[in-house]
Amino acid sequence: MAHPTSRRTTTRAAAVTAALVLGAGAVAAPAAAAPTAAAAASSPAATTSTQRLANTGHLTTLTTRVAPPAQAGHSTYRLAEEPEVGALWTYAEPAGTAPRAGVTSKDGWDLLGGGDLDPATGHWTQGAFNADDVTRAAVAFTRHWRATGDEASREQAYELLRGATYLQVDSGPDAGNVILWMQPDGVLNPSAEPVELPDPSDSAESYWLARTVWALGEGYAAFAASDDAGDREFAAFLAQRVDLSLDALDRQSLGRYGQWEVSDGDRVPAWLVAGGADATSEAVLGLAAFVEAGGGDAAGPTGERARTALARYAEGVAAMGTPTTTDVGGSQVPTYPFGAVLPWTGSRAQWHAWGAQMPTALAAASEALGDPALLSPAVDDASVFTPLLLASGGPDNSWAPAPVDTSQIAYGADARLQAVLAATGDQQLAGAAGAWFFGANPAGVPVYDPATGVTNDGVNADRSVNENSGAESTIHGLLAALALDEHPEAAAIATQQTRVTARSGLQVVEGEAGTPSVGAASDGTADGSAVVLPEGKAWTGEAQWFSGAYRSLPAGAATRLALPASGGDAPRWASVVVDLAGTTGAPAPRLTVAALDADTGASTPLGDVDLAGVEQGVSEGPGSLRALPLGRRGARGRRRAGGHVDRVRGRRPGLARRGAAGAADRLADPHLGRRRRLDHRLRPADPLTPVD
Repeated sequence: MAHPTSRRTTTRAAAVTAALVLGAGAVAAPAAAAPTAAAAASSPAATTSTQRLANTGHLTTLTTRVAPPAQAGHSTYRLAEEPEVGALWTYAEPAGTAPRAGVTSKDGWDLLGGGDLDPATGHWTQGAFNADDVTRAAVAFTRHWRATGDEASREQAYELLRGATYLQVDSGPDAGNVILWMQPDGVLNPSAEPVELPDPSDSAESYWLARTVWALGEGYAAFAASDDAGDREFAAFLAQRVDLSLDALDRQSLGRYGQWEVSDGDRVPAWLVAGGADATSEAVLGLAAFVEAGGGDAAGPTGERARTALARYAEGVAAMGTPTTTDVGGSQVPTYPFGAVLPWTGSRAQWHAWGAQMPTALAAASEALGDPALLSPAVDDASVFTPLLLASGGPDNSWAPAPVDTSQIAYGADARLQAVLAATGDQQLAGAAGAWFFGANPAGVPVYDPATGVTNDGVNADRSVNENSGAESTIHGLLAALALDEHPEAAAIATQQTRVTARSGLQVVEGEAGTPSVGAASDGTADGSAVVLPEGKAWTGEAQWFSGAYRSLPAGAATRLALPASGGDAPRWASVVVDLAGTTGAPAPRLTVAALDADTGASTPLGDVDLAGVEQGVSEGPGSLRALPLGRRGARGRRRAGGHVDRVRGRRPGLARRGAAGAADRLADPHLGRRRRLDHRLRPADPLTPVD
């Protein structure tokens, strides 16, 4: 991710930007209704119980064959006998009425590479095809072949696996690493524009190496199980490339196994691929498939190496799990990020939906290794965090820690569906997650068409739909459809619950919207000056100020924030987002928080929080935006305060979706209660660092 880095300049003051509120009980999530009979008849989601949702049509449209020129360090299976390898275009846009110079058009789509096209060379500034998509498309076709026996999908899987292994360096100091981009003529582009890291793309391990391992493992499992001798010979080649990948991983991330680092005061594993539990999880999926397929027997020592790597990587991913609650004054209070497995060691604040396959990978590793302990963080993520996410609006691209990027894409929606099925098997919750593809999304329209296999490129933050259908979206739409086909109960829910009528989950109250009052500072300044950051400066390198602003509170000042009505008397919880200092050892300022009931005028103390500094370590910037939990006090909503004040309020989710027959399926989470209308009173007792 390329995020601009910024640093707040306000010092020794509290900055309030928002609050996160959680309520418990009852219906706290989407209520979805089926379309009318007329709409259902014309909707792509209106499939019969025997009709498969998975359609490889559009993904096949994106595929092509390339005969690459001789390039040192790159080879693949039977290249001399079969000089063409599989690839697929990165992007697809609906074709216009007039042809676009130099652009390939097929089946009504313009097929595009990354960056700008040079008409003279036919090259793109990034490339036409990329390893990330080639590998994942290989997984999708492999799964479709295994599920249906479709010979065309077997052929596509075979060619794409040959293309993926061609992108892998086969010798030299970077052996096992992977080139990311290939041009339409097969020429490799190790350094794309704009620059991507690592650069050159085969100079270090990467997300594309992790995804190559995913494809190799699933490909091996499928071809090794075939009765065809040629398929088994190809599987043996794939096992060799697994071994080559392990060589690369052993001298890079796995070489740091057992080492731990500090990230904003927390202990994190040092042996994740590219520092990411998200990247590592995709390698884990491949290693688990390889081990489950008997890699130890069929692949000799490679199997043992794979089992060891699987166990070590799964241990690292599991270490990125988070508790669902924290003890506050003797009560267990919901704590951000509510059981989610965090994706990145460089931030303790950011969770993103795209590529968040950590629960799915942990469940696969638990099965392959016979280690039930690995399943615990996966279950917390899938059964506690995922319902909250769906209740709060769906698979947002980024919470950091407030929901700062509410655009949604198939890569994130598919990851939630796969996680629920793998970690819990909960058909109702899986159906609710899968319904995103069929209209239960912020745009309110289907974004996957089972009749064509087209998956739109996402739902924008303004609820409009990006009607392009590139490789990544198409792949994950197909993977989601394949998963639903294997779980008919979830599929029935997903295809019938095609719009959301109400959501009740996490809510955000912006700190800078609070009512200032005269503070107790010696200079008599008014409390809570609002600080608006310049455009592009809200990202800190590891977290993001909600709405690009915060409220800065000098010592002794106070601010009051009105919370929305709770709709009932059940308890609720809140977290306050604060900017913890980037230094340790100094006396910790303390933030005192109280809630004011807007109906009665009664004030309820919520507690004190010490805003101790944290050790930066490997995190991407000094300081740390943290959503720290407040306590709970019955129906009045006790909360515990934390360092920056970005208020996050929300309920933990219950999900209520209404089906065609009008019956509501409720997926209730017992941890959170209904919200009540409250005001927050935030008073720093001592000088504070900025608060979001």
